[in-house]
Amino acid sequence: MVSRLERLCIDKGLKMTEQRRVIARVLSDAEDHPDVEQVYRRATEIDPRISIATVYRTVRLFEEANILAKHDFGDGRSRYEEMREDHHDHLIDVQSGRVVEFRNEEIEELQRLVAEQLGYKLVGHRLELYAVPLEKKTRD
Repeated sequence: MVSRLERLCIDKGLKMTEQRRVIARVLSDAEDHPDVEQVYRRATEIDPRISIATVYRTVRLFEEANILAKHDFGDGRSRYEEMREDHHDHLIDVQSGRVVEFRNEEIEELQRLVAEQLGYKLVGHRLELYAVPLEKKTRD
């Protein structure tokens, strides 16, 4: 079965080697926003012959083809996710590094209004919230 990301690569005319297919599958199956090291570890579980250099080259190729979105969530690592048509924002737990995707219509409308009030039409944006978990109160 062809992964979503692999299908995008084929549609854009990229040559798909077996190693690129594995990397595309790993990225398509990711439920997090992995960095290159994480992609490498997951890919070598499928094909131990894949080198870290191949992962770096492939990720860069996918990014240049607008198949992958690159994020810098302030932890010093570039993280990746499949380029999607549906818009979403990110909340980053600065303690654990966990990334939560969300969409909030009130925030979307507020951003549009801010741009309009400043004399602009909003054509795109990226919102990243950095947070720590709320402390849970315990009863004595």
